[in-house]
Amino acid sequence: MASTTTRSFTALYDCCKHNLLENPKHILYSILFLSCFVWLVIRYLAQSKKPQLRRDNSPDLEKPTTRPRSTFKAPDRGPGEWIPVDFERPAASPFPDWNVHETKPLPYRPFKYGPYHITMGLRTMQWDEWIELDNHYQRFHGDKQRRIDERGEKCCRTAPEAYDGAVELLEELAKSNIKSLPRCSYLPQRYPSLFQSTPTGIHNLLTHENFDITAQPLAEDPMQMAARLIQDDLAIMFEKPDGQYYLLAGAILLAGFWRLSDKFGMPLSEIHTSGDVPGFKSKLEKGMMNFFRRVQPGQPVLRNNYFIQVDDSLAWSHSIGSEDSTAENGGLQAEGWSSAEKNKAIAHHHFRSERQSLRRLPRSGGVVFTIRTYFEPITEIVKEVGVPGRLASAVRSWGDDVARYKGRERYGEVLLEFLDGKHREQVEAGLVGEGEEEKEGKYPF
Repeated sequence: MASTTTRSFTALYDCCKHNLLENPKHILYSILFLSCFVWLVIRYLAQSKKPQLRRDNSPDLEKPTTRPRSTFKAPDRGPGEWIPVDFERPAASPFPDWNVHETKPLPYRPFKYGPYHITMGLRTMQWDEWIELDNHYQRFHGDKQRRIDERGEKCCRTAPEAYDGAVELLEELAKSNIKSLPRCSYLPQRYPSLFQSTPTGIHNLLTHENFDITAQPLAEDPMQMAARLIQDDLAIMFEKPDGQYYLLAGAILLAGFWRLSDKFGMPLSEIHTSGDVPGFKSKLEKGMMNFFRRVQPGQPVLRNNYFIQVDDSLAWSHSIGSEDSTAENGGLQAEGWSSAEKNKAIAHHHFRSERQSLRRLPRSGGVVFTIRTYFEPITEIVKEVGVPGRLASAVRSWGDDVARYKGRERYGEVLLEFLDGKHREQVEAGLVGEGEEEKEGKYPF
């Protein structure tokens, strides 16, 4: 049989050889076919061995998501109604190597090369990162206590219908370790070198203050007590039967440009329109209302913003007027940035950035804002590579409405001249390129 097979292959070979010699074109076609076949085989094998990378898109939290939904289903409810849900915040892990004297503030730089877009700018929050504390804690604590002593209810206030929600927030931060309150609070979990749980609440190991959150009534407003524990300002919005969310609890002590006494009791929309927030009606209102309506306890988010301030006061920017001015007497609300001195020396310019977290409280349904302010001289942040050029581009990219809101006309000339000069220095030193948008760090840094 082997002999027969050999003869068959020999005959086939002789036939093919004869045909190819008779028609040379067949040789060319054969070579081309064989080359294509080999290339396809090699490519297939290479692709089969290559790991398949999957890129997860960053969620746009201002629009309905198409990702698989959580198994948690929000109960149906009417406007102004809230049905308490069985949700517990995940336990926080201790902040690695945190020290109240040594841990520096995070360098938030939430600005980009232009153009500037007006959005809510929400991103997902990790539960461990809810509250940020650093080595400025003592300054913030002292400033807050001074403000409470001087201004009282003008800065810290809770409406009667919001009291349970304010207490719920306080418990989240400083829950005691007694049996009726089953789990330790966030602050002793995240910052065990600064806070310690007690049978009635929490103890501050730095200031030696004890906070009793079980007393009835509490020794002070629950929002005020909560604000004295952390560096953030606090606000809680509650939905009423008209479907609007109202500011009914707040501890606004270091806001710089706005006052709780002006906004307390206002609905969300009026808070923004009364402050002339750029693009609110046309670009923000609908998405913001939808977000507040649908946000659930297990879906915390973050956002950042930034401003330029031309004085060094963290609590209140006195350059835009007295904190006690009113529209009636020609003060703050009538003037605002227009009353600020124009083109002050760069030594007066400060970079003010806010990190805001938003989450819904599961028991009361209130939506909590934490507002942490970071405050630094412009002359310091320009030492960071790429920051002068990027900030100058961002400031120039503001539209007319944003520029008015942020007061650019009062400081822009001095600020931009300084930033441009520092950018040129970095270019000449080879730290950044000339006339190009340098690679930006991961937003918002």
